[in-house]
Amino acid sequence: MNEALLLVDVLNDFLHEDGDVLFASFRARYGALAAEVERAHGSIPVVYANDDWGRWDANAPGLVRSAVEHGLGGELVAALAPRDGDRVVLKPRYSAFDSTPLEILLRQLEIEQLRLAGMATEMCVTQTAIAARELGFKVTVLPDACACVDARLERVALEYLRDVVGVRLEAGPQR
Repeated sequence: MNEALLLVDVLNDFLHEDGDVLFASFRARYGALAAEVERAHGSIPVVYANDDWGRWDANAPGLVRSAVEHGLGGELVAALAPRDGDRVVLKPRYSAFDSTPLEILLRQLEIEQLRLAGMATEMCVTQTAIAARELGFKVTVLPDACACVDARLERVALEYLRDVVGVRLEAGPQR
């Protein structure tokens, strides 16, 4: 089964409402996220679906540069930045599938299974996982490689994804 790692909103400057809280969670879970990205490179496609932050200029390299140079976690984001061959889709909404060409890209790559990581678990990751399942993809969410704003809502969202939506949750070694 063809698999891809889908990273949601990891190209982030954290200079927004809830940015400090999200950044703290991102730093705490960074090791698992970085390990997942490293594992994926060289073995499966890596696809970034990132908020365009209202820019509407389709400038993914500029978005990365801004997050690295001006954001709270520049050095961490730099290490996760897209590499040659990675794909980047900019999104205007919570779900990475809403008003984006992501489904077309994944179908072209013949992807059937998504490994999903990023932020925020209780928002964009959950919405993306639900949409992916509705489109027929098999989905595994990697909670240890996801950052959140609200730990209680994250627990609720993960339970909902597992128990109602049928998403697989894969815990890392520290969870």
